[in-house]
Amino acid sequence: MYRNNTIFAFLFFVCINNGLCQDIDLFQQFNGRYDYTAIGNTLNPEENNIVRDFCEILPESEAQLTINSSHTIVAAYLYWAGSGAGDLEVNFNNQTINAEETYTIDYEDPNYGTLTYFSCVANVSNYVISQGNGIYEFSGLDISDTLSSNSGYCNNRTNFAGWSLYVIYEDSSLPINQINIFQGLEIINRNIQEKVILLEDINVLDNIGAKIGFLAWEGDSLLNYGESLLINNNLLSNPPLNPSDNAFNGTNSFTNSNTLYNCDLDVYNIQNNIAIGDTSVEIKLTTGGFDSNGIFQADLIILNNIITVLNIQLPDAIISINDTTVFCNNRNVEVDYTVSNFNSTDILPSNTPIAFYANNELIAQSYTQNTLNVGASESNTIQITIPENIPLDFTLTAVVDDDGTGVGIITELNELNNTSQNDVSLIPFPEVIDLPDLSNCDEGFDSAHFDLTHLLNNINYDPNFNVSYYTTLEDLYNDDNEVLTPTNHKNTQNQQYIYIKIENSICFDIFRSKLIVKNCPPYIPEVFTPNNDGYNDWFNIQGLYNIFENHKLLIYNRYGTLIFEGNNNLPWQGKANKGINNKGKILPVGTYYYILYLNDSNYKPITGWVYLNK
Repeated sequence: MYRNNTIFAFLFFVCINNGLCQDIDLFQQFNGRYDYTAIGNTLNPEENNIVRDFCEILPESEAQLTINSSHTIVAAYLYWAGSGAGDLEVNFNNQTINAEETYTIDYEDPNYGTLTYFSCVANVSNYVISQGNGIYEFSGLDISDTLSSNSGYCNNRTNFAGWSLYVIYEDSSLPINQINIFQGLEIINRNIQEKVILLEDINVLDNIGAKIGFLAWEGDSLLNYGESLLINNNLLSNPPLNPSDNAFNGTNSFTNSNTLYNCDLDVYNIQNNIAIGDTSVEIKLTTGGFDSNGIFQADLIILNNIITVLNIQLPDAIISINDTTVFCNNRNVEVDYTVSNFNSTDILPSNTPIAFYANNELIAQSYTQNTLNVGASESNTIQITIPENIPLDFTLTAVVDDDGTGVGIITELNELNNTSQNDVSLIPFPEVIDLPDLSNCDEGFDSAHFDLTHLLNNINYDPNFNVSYYTTLEDLYNDDNEVLTPTNHKNTQNQQYIYIKIENSICFDIFRSKLIVKNCPPYIPEVFTPNNDGYNDWFNIQGLYNIFENHKLLIYNRYGTLIFEGNNNLPWQGKANKGINNKGKILPVGTYYYILYLNDSNYKPITGWVYLNK
């Protein structure tokens, strides 16, 4: 990853003799025990420059596909081309096929102006895989309007149409190859007599069995003036089918046919034209020369695609983030990922480094565990702690073959597919939602019992989720010291907070309520019997003692004389502690008047009568 000496990350530059260049793209790549074959046919009834009196094409033509029984078809692509801007819908064995890519090229004819030519391609893999061997018929291509609207096509004999089927197949007996299909539409003619195609960033590891193929249109066997095809300045030929001075002459190297008429399906062995260690391959096409009468002649040749087959054994590490799991109030992220070696020609060794980045900051590293064969993969899980400086929302990037500095240690077929990204959102600790206070009467010393479940009446929640109660937020964070009896909870201080944790599908919600212990009005009895029988022996005012701790109780007899003064520590037991008579003795039976000062701003003094009986 992140290398300058990228292997097989192809860019093609097509440079013509006037210095202009046009990019040609890699269309498809296959790595494995693969090879290819090609069939096709012309729609011209004869070759243009041998029979010069026709100006129409055939309605259909056919060709036979024969694949060895030990071969397995993995892909197939249908090409068709002709004069004009293009017919994008054709028939293939009566199946309607629509163009997926269309290319056009112009030739400026000195007599007829601009003449346009086209090529189309469609992926027909599923159909050809299902059909297998047999006769394939191509039909439905119509260029009649083009030929009738501009007589230049027929008058200068560049009226043509044809089709080709490229088939990629797998054979376990083959070495591991890389097949690259490059496609576009380029032209050489009397105006542009030379074209150089430079295949760069190649690392040739083994040249045994190397070959290169071409699909070209409109070549004529009769026009062989200055026509040549060179690889690394080595003149290519495949006699007698493709002489060195007439490479594009309407032939098919796979079937040895020489009657394709303005269509060429040629393949050449180039193992002697490239060397181990080469990092580029130069292809040169030429046309144009003078005939025996001194008249300049040139064939018009349209190059449609180039296909290379090279024995290159390299891995191709690919990583994908399958899933990320985040946790509530936690900066840990669990990452499930898969490293694969699918599109490769060699094993990916174990201990291939993996780097993980959050917003481009390195946060974790790992390694592959196993040696991955061609087509193999492994899945693993890593738990990563996200640094505090990384925001809650960030981009997680996993990069295989990265030692943590952006540098890889493995030479790969493709260095541009080592990365996978996921957007991650950490879950912050939920905000605390305040509920109304929960209050109850003081049972003494500012304590009371509360039914905490009453607080749920203020919350809209799913009862299927767990609910728990805590007396501190820290305990809630840590799931410590849960309140075990929420229906009868005794507070530990007045105005104590209670925290409710309610789980949800993502995390949990937090609610808070203040427990208020209030002084409720005391209950004052109307009679008591201080006779030492153990029952009702003192003036027991309920809800007074240890609740209104600063109260003062005054008792008067029926004559209005103060006979007792009490407080929180001195309840009235029927004896006098004021005046000079009967101190320390039980007072006579009768009615006594009381004044109770609660010394609470919420209450006025309470007065009334109580009957003392023995």
